[in-house]
Amino acid sequence: MSFLSTVFNDSVIIHPPGFYIIGFETFPYISVYIIFLTFVYVVTLVFNILLIYIIARDHCLHTPKFLAVVNLAVIDVLLNTSTIPSMIRTFLFKDNFIPFNLCLLQMYVYYSVASLESYALAILAYDRLIAICFPLRQNLFNTVTIMSCIVGLTWIYSLGRVAYSTIIMTRLSFCNSVRVFSYFCDYAPVFRLACNDYTLQWSVASASSMVNLMAPFSFIVLSYGSILVTVFRMKSVSSRMKALATCVEHLVLVAIFYIPIFSIFLLGLYVRAIDPDQRVLSLSLASCIPPCVNPIVYSLKTKEIKTRALALVHRTKISV
Repeated sequence: MSFLSTVFNDSVIIHPPGFYIIGFETFPYISVYIIFLTFVYVVTLVFNILLIYIIARDHCLHTPKFLAVVNLAVIDVLLNTSTIPSMIRTFLFKDNFIPFNLCLLQMYVYYSVASLESYALAILAYDRLIAICFPLRQNLFNTVTIMSCIVGLTWIYSLGRVAYSTIIMTRLSFCNSVRVFSYFCDYAPVFRLACNDYTLQWSVASASSMVNLMAPFSFIVLSYGSILVTVFRMKSVSSRMKALATCVEHLVLVAIFYIPIFSIFLLGLYVRAIDPDQRVLSLSLASCIPPCVNPIVYSLKTKEIKTRALALVHRTKISV
């Protein structure tokens, strides 16, 4: 195999033409699994785009809460688009080669939107916190302008931070193996293939994982702690139930996203004998399923969305 060389700080950095994705080596029903993920991807696109369309068309839904919901829907589409089409090509059509620059691009997009997914759930928790704990100050603390600024800042931060993480990958030389054991061009499996020191990349990956998972999750936990205190101070039982009911959808999304990820990392940390293919399978499911489920949860549980979706279907039937 021929290698491309670039010069960096007076030392030769060797970049290969690309990498080979080789996850699921011992998985017996990989074609069935990829077909299942294809269905997941179609559902992700249909329901998230429908959700975005409903909210965009109805001016009554142009509120901070539904701005946060649209943000999550856009991120969900990008998250599954960054991996599932390439998995279909790699494992269903047996074309597992990915060029070096395209590998870095996939890595950048995936980790940017995965980070944004975590922050999007924290933004929804902020919306619930203000609505329940500070109902008389919503026009002060939670307007469309403020929500737009919060969403914009998370995008700027995530895109900028992951850009740095991706750029430093170009400092590595890949002079040995180019076989990436994962289901896409994953950050850690790629930098571990380097034949020079990857301490910087490992440190950045570890710090980013902690910040982008633990910081939003901690904020969500603290938010719901404050919400519970406020709810149990309410004198009316019906008021308590009504307040808690508005949080159910969001709590479901939080559980779907964080529980699988934390479980996989804990198993990998304490149960080191976990099968590599099982780990890749679990990570791919933990990454691909939440974007598919999120819009369904909001479509079925949120009254405003459900009412307008049914009205849209009714209008479509009449026009047909």
